[in-house]
Amino acid sequence: MSAGPVRVLLADDQSLFREALAVLLGVRDDIVVVGEAGDGAQALDRAAALRPDVVLMDLRMPVLDGVAATRRMRVEHPGVRVIVLTTFDDDEDVFAALRAGALGYLLKDASSAQLVEAVLAAARDEAVLQPSVAAKVVARFARLPDEQPAARPQPLVVPLSERELEVLRLLADGRSNREIAAVLFLAEGTVKNHVSGVLAKLDARDRTQAALRARALGLL
Repeated sequence: MSAGPVRVLLADDQSLFREALAVLLGVRDDIVVVGEAGDGAQALDRAAALRPDVVLMDLRMPVLDGVAATRRMRVEHPGVRVIVLTTFDDDEDVFAALRAGALGYLLKDASSAQLVEAVLAAARDEAVLQPSVAAKVVARFARLPDEQPAARPQPLVVPLSERELEVLRLLADGRSNREIAAVLFLAEGTVKNHVSGVLAKLDARDRTQAALRARALGLL
């Protein structure tokens, strides 16, 4: 975290919402909005140039969505803290964002006080979750068995998530995105994002190379 006010980057494809956020946060002495981005790819570029402490990240954006952008942000700019700010709180979105490295998850109906506290908390490296989201996390942990076998370490700089491993196994079987989506009960666009994440983490140029590299690394 830099000295002085918390530096915030706003990433949302709705310009009116970004402007409203900038006005809301602009009245604070301990927060300064350093820039805006209309999609995930632009958010990565702006983060490199502006060095924010915190990024308020929407999930559904063109070019590169919020989950993929968060995942890359944690690798390319590990000092930047990401808070997801979205209208969606279904389980798939919540856990995908948290697995990608988001430190906070708020809905757009959060109060201004909640938003400000989340930004300040994230700058202190503290997690802040919307109550409904926190309940989902608690429920998920409650369903886990008391003892789990130790996960086999992955020989990757950024390990694949459980969902990405599921996609990888189906991808290695030659399944198309549509077929993977049907098996895992996901949207085809979500599968496409997972496949992109798998290729990036395996440093593979295509699906065939990803499968070969995964087998060589003992992931399959």
